[in-house]
Amino acid sequence: MLEPIIAIVGRPNVGKSTLFNRISRSRDALVDNRPGVTRDRIHTSVVYDGVRFTLVDTGGYDDLGQDPLLDQVRRQVDRAMEEADRVILVVDGRQGMLPGDSEMAQTLRRSRKPFFVAVNKIDGPEHEHLSNEFFGLGVEQVYPVSAAHGYGVRTLMDAITSGLPSEEAPPPDQQEGGPIRVAVLGKPNVGKSSLINRILGSERMVVSDLPGTTRDAVDTPFSLQGRNYVLIDTAGIRRKARVKEKIEKFSMIKSLKRLEQCHIAVLMLDAFEGAAEQDARICGYALEKGRGLVLVINKWDLVKGDRSKQTDLKRTLDRELSFVSFAPRIHLSALTGEHVMKVFREVDLVYSQFAASFGTGAVNAALQDVAGQHPPPRIGHGRVRFFYATQVGRRPPAFVVFVNRPDKITAAYERFLLNGLRERLGLQKTPIRLFFRRK
Repeated sequence: MLEPIIAIVGRPNVGKSTLFNRISRSRDALVDNRPGVTRDRIHTSVVYDGVRFTLVDTGGYDDLGQDPLLDQVRRQVDRAMEEADRVILVVDGRQGMLPGDSEMAQTLRRSRKPFFVAVNKIDGPEHEHLSNEFFGLGVEQVYPVSAAHGYGVRTLMDAITSGLPSEEAPPPDQQEGGPIRVAVLGKPNVGKSSLINRILGSERMVVSDLPGTTRDAVDTPFSLQGRNYVLIDTAGIRRKARVKEKIEKFSMIKSLKRLEQCHIAVLMLDAFEGAAEQDARICGYALEKGRGLVLVINKWDLVKGDRSKQTDLKRTLDRELSFVSFAPRIHLSALTGEHVMKVFREVDLVYSQFAASFGTGAVNAALQDVAGQHPPPRIGHGRVRFFYATQVGRRPPAFVVFVNRPDKITAAYERFLLNGLRERLGLQKTPIRLFFRRK
């Protein structure tokens, strides 16, 4: 059964993202005291008193301002209201009722969706009188709340979740065999949202040529040929020295944290610009977190007829990203759609290796074969001895090798063992981890 969808809408800077965080008990939405911070729709699964639902945060809905993305933001809000089963209209009790509040209330009434007016910034009973004028929106009930402090939120949520079915099963992402979570990462303006839009065949993401358009990380469930995925679009990751605005710093931190929540990281690079130090840094983050990795070289249509440019591109990739040589590479154009669906072929292949399990016998046989090809280093008159190896983790595969002197395993020999185990166990496209323990 699909989870009910509850969308949070309202004018800019009325506290929608703060309420989102309060209800979801998370920091999944960026919060800033400047209007227009949230642009894309943000989804998260919430369980409230045994009721499971999807909570959606949206961008500020306003006719004012000079933001060139305003029309797209409004379309995203309209789409969220269409998809929602219930809607929370957040208004500012300190500012009082403004024309934008009335416009949204009228839009919601036309949609015939149940909606609840949350009068925010009411910090206690002594301020509840400020919510009275919002009965002018034509509703029978308003809910004074303080998203920042939690006042009134339980009363609001009790009303919203009343009549929704209880759900006790764990969410699909926590179940074995759940969707493959794919985070799309990269520097600003390499085409991350454009790629996801091309895959989904819709305007699910706000897309623009302006760098920094995506500031939050957005989860989008998606199915292809009977397999389920969650696509995570993230804010562009800049070098820290170039991240000047506070909001961009939070976006970068959140994008890196999303690596912990995905299975496969898809790193997008610009075919015309090639690989740079920052791309290597992002790969390093993914490797550190033990995520599967697929390299997507976007804007291939700009260089596919230029042999010299292709040679330069391969050279920079080999030089900057040599430490993730196991990661498959895909050349595509999100603009034209060329080779876009190859992403899933590689994601599936990487994930099959990323989640692979092996019996101790198979691991030992592979270890003996590798060590027999090139024996471990000597220790004075003796030699490092391997006793046995076993798999101790998956996603990514992790192995422990029991030896007499783990401190004598050199970095070079460890790399040799890693490469040998990759080849013999069929793990050429996933990171693997190797630990040495004394026996």
